[in-house]
Amino acid sequence: MNILDAIVEHKRIEVMKRKQKRPLSMLESFPHYMRQVNPITLPESGKAGIIAEFKRQSPSKGPLNMEAEPQVVASGYQAAGVSVMSILTDRKFFGGSFKDLSAVRENCPKLPLLRKDFMIDPYQVHEARAYGADMILLIAAILGKQELADLAEEAKTLGMHVLLEVHDAYDLEKYVPGIGFVGVNNRDLKTFRVDTRRSMDLIGQMPYGVTPVSESGISKPEEIEKLSAAGYKLFLMGERFMKQDDPGLACCDFMDKL
Repeated sequence: MNILDAIVEHKRIEVMKRKQKRPLSMLESFPHYMRQVNPITLPESGKAGIIAEFKRQSPSKGPLNMEAEPQVVASGYQAAGVSVMSILTDRKFFGGSFKDLSAVRENCPKLPLLRKDFMIDPYQVHEARAYGADMILLIAAILGKQELADLAEEAKTLGMHVLLEVHDAYDLEKYVPGIGFVGVNNRDLKTFRVDTRRSMDLIGQMPYGVTPVSESGISKPEEIEKLSAAGYKLFLMGERFMKQDDPGLACCDFMDKL
């Protein structure tokens, strides 16, 4: 069993337990559940937009910044001018939590937030809404096409944005019309090898009208310039910032160089 399979297996048990502890009717009573979803504003023509990530650890890199305060990092990211902030909510493998998501939402009400997790059940979409996310991540590699369609439709009914993550042309075949953002993960989730050529290989196969996103393994402005020239509009980055003592400042310095 590879790490991705292990994560999904654990996630099924985790979600089942959360459903029992906190039924959907309870989530619907949360203050953020009925809030207006923030729009995602793309940068001006010729400029790159950053989806800056908050994560304390990862299975591939281990601990990154275990002491980081999400609301402090969020304020730094917002000041840097990021397009979206991505927040890991998986606890076991990434050290995240819903507390991180809700803390950032309270502190930065207008900052678009992506709940990054392994979404396999419509219940998780409602969780994302209840804790303040504006966008969810759907990973094609762990979902059948109908499962993906059902989750995307659930998000649509809640007014949320969807980022579909793909790794190859087969994943792209699962695309559902109406999904506005398609991201190519340059990291193989089974081997953790990173290669930005994956993004270059798939840009020509993107569905018409989507916003292309390049994810993971990006650490230099030159890489973003190359990918931007190929057609990518947003770039998801996490480790490049989270390994620093002040992730927000690191993000600001990086964006100044673009």
